[in-house]
Amino acid sequence: MIKLTNTLGGEKQAFIPINADQIGIYVCGVTVYDLCHLGHGRTFVAFDTIVRYLRHSGYNVKFVRNITDIDDKIIQRAIEAGEDWQQLVARMTAEMHQDFAALNILPPDVEPKPTEHIPEIISLIERLIARGHAYLTPEQDVMFSTASAKDYGRLSGQNIEQLQAGARVTVNPKKQSPLDFVLWKAAKPGEPSWNSPWGAGRPGWHIECSAMNSHHLGTHFDIHGGGADLIFPHHENEIAQSTSAHDGPYVNYWLHTGMVTVDQEKMSKSLNNFLTLRDMLQRYNGEVLRLFYLSGHYRKPLNFTPDNVDSARAALARLYSVCCFASDVESRDRAAWEERFRLAMDDDFNTPRALAVMFDLARVANQKLKEEPDEAAALATTLKHLGQVLGLLYQEPERYLQSNPRWDEAKMQYITAQVQAREDARHNHEWQRADEIRAWLEAQGIELEDQNGRTSWKVK
Repeated sequence: MIKLTNTLGGEKQAFIPINADQIGIYVCGVTVYDLCHLGHGRTFVAFDTIVRYLRHSGYNVKFVRNITDIDDKIIQRAIEAGEDWQQLVARMTAEMHQDFAALNILPPDVEPKPTEHIPEIISLIERLIARGHAYLTPEQDVMFSTASAKDYGRLSGQNIEQLQAGARVTVNPKKQSPLDFVLWKAAKPGEPSWNSPWGAGRPGWHIECSAMNSHHLGTHFDIHGGGADLIFPHHENEIAQSTSAHDGPYVNYWLHTGMVTVDQEKMSKSLNNFLTLRDMLQRYNGEVLRLFYLSGHYRKPLNFTPDNVDSARAALARLYSVCCFASDVESRDRAAWEERFRLAMDDDFNTPRALAVMFDLARVANQKLKEEPDEAAALATTLKHLGQVLGLLYQEPERYLQSNPRWDEAKMQYITAQVQAREDARHNHEWQRADEIRAWLEAQGIELEDQNGRTSWKVK
């Protein structure tokens, strides 16, 4: 049985679906005003892996991951760039999809946007007003009354009285309470807006997710997730809205990913350590980054350093080196290895333990290569199968081992041609020429292996 740690309460719980026929998962996606950063990669690789494993375990999953396509940051960035906000959204969404594809993140089943769900958002706000949970300010903003919400602060464990006391330093006279938040913002000159019963305006951030996930998954679904930075106030406010608008439970399990630090420091542009995925993908193969993300438990903080990612690159090369001799034969020990892997992943999607199983498997396969080559090949096949459950080991092994994200296709072809030229020189007993080519290849970071009359190579 799969067990997961529910942020609501902080305890590890058995996963029991609401409906055996289909489980619903909603993850808060990217606000598309800029390129994605390392933290985005960590969160969405984690939930991609969770969805993959649930499907591997036999569950029918409906996975919804939204895009926030209207927001103060989007409007401001468009103004700064002199660009139409919709063009900015379209451009940044395409960039996000490109980065996610490089990390082998599968597309969600549904990728909703707030601007496509304005009627649902308005309907939800009307319901909150009718139930006495929201009010209209003189400026025609609609605010949510946190005082009306049951158990506000339970998800985050916040002390509401202390929060209120701190918030009173910057009291907003429009609010009945300093913790109240906006559901509908009245239109400002030059900003995008939609018609509503309260006049032209646009939705607040928190209401968007409540409206979209209830529309696509119903008012009660299995798993809701996102980065730990969303626990408060975003997810706290989602719970307040959704449970106030609808009778009964909202979400059974809340999952949150730990933050990514850089050299133990929080990522920040002011510290000059803000790393985009695009920057990293120009330096590392996307699968290396994926393995780096999976090397830590999704709930724990993860520290980025070049050495840590280089370790992930070396580790992935070891796995792919074993995959090179995979065959279609099934190992006699396949079930035992799969059981060890399953026990790791069933324990709150513990990818570090699952990877440890895979590295043990790779070591055993290598040990058997000389004396039991058929069994070694079968174990390599098992390794490849387990890797693909995690979204790893999906490339042709030789192609991966010979890849370098800094090389374009022309450089790759030239390298391949030089390896062949060295083979030709050796065949013709032109030893000096062969040594010169070898030295040049090694200077490019190429590791050569001459075996059984054939030369294989890989990037160090």
